[in-house]
Amino acid sequence: MADNSKKSANHQKGDPNTTGHSWDGIEEFDNPMPRWWVWIFILCVIWSFGYWVAFPAWPGISKATSGVLGYSSRGDVADEIAQFESRHDALFAQILETEPADLADNEDLHRFAVNAGASVFAAQCSQCHGAGGAGVQAGGFPNLLDDDWLWGGTKDDIVQTVAYGIRNEDYPDARYSEMPAFGRDELLSEEEIQQATHFVLSLSGSDHDAELASAGAEVYDYNCSSCHGVEGNGDPFMGAPALNDQIWLYGGSEETIYESIYSSRFGVMPGFDGRLREAEIRAVAAYVHQLGGGE
Repeated sequence: MADNSKKSANHQKGDPNTTGHSWDGIEEFDNPMPRWWVWIFILCVIWSFGYWVAFPAWPGISKATSGVLGYSSRGDVADEIAQFESRHDALFAQILETEPADLADNEDLHRFAVNAGASVFAAQCSQCHGAGGAGVQAGGFPNLLDDDWLWGGTKDDIVQTVAYGIRNEDYPDARYSEMPAFGRDELLSEEEIQQATHFVLSLSGSDHDAELASAGAEVYDYNCSSCHGVEGNGDPFMGAPALNDQIWLYGGSEETIYESIYSSRFGVMPGFDGRLREAEIRAVAAYVHQLGGGE
């Protein structure tokens, strides 16, 4: 190691002292830091003290110091959200002033309603109906992409359904119907339920036992046709599904149809009146309507 107190053998006149370190004979001059760098460093230290006082900086037990300026990045985000909501309020007001059936007449307003409704749907409805609205058969959550509507598929019908829900106890205006449990409550015999099952299968053109279906026609006529219709067309006023197509809420197999007749189905949907603004309910109705199956 070179001795810092002495000049090295390679030291020339006018050279500064070395640091005292030597690597393979290479020595390092002990030059002072440039003045401009030192002053920048000092100014940064002074600026940091000012920042600590003016802005949130030091963490505490429950929160950081707030700073004398009271700045908050959360506040900035809240202000931006408020600005966007302020701009959207005017459009939401227009949605309220427009009948749901007439919304598509204003292309720009309809586009905004659909986009706003998509956000509401993703946050409030997709958990049951799926991100794309295709529903979940295993849980009895309806597919919103087809044109088979239990309670009607007009925009006004959808607004009513979204606002008050189905078979819940929270809203007097909730849509309500209840299918008898023909097997559980011993309204029909096991044989009659089998016959009715195969008749329903025949209505939709599914594989069935012709002999059982023939006998089930009378069982269906006496017990089911008042709600589902003589030809199985269903009744949106009562929320009775059509049975003469291949669209099934809980599945169209012999087992699932038998279970529906035996134990009944009683799906419940919450209402969103009071949880969403009326304009948001209309917006999500516009979104659902344009998915492809709206009447």
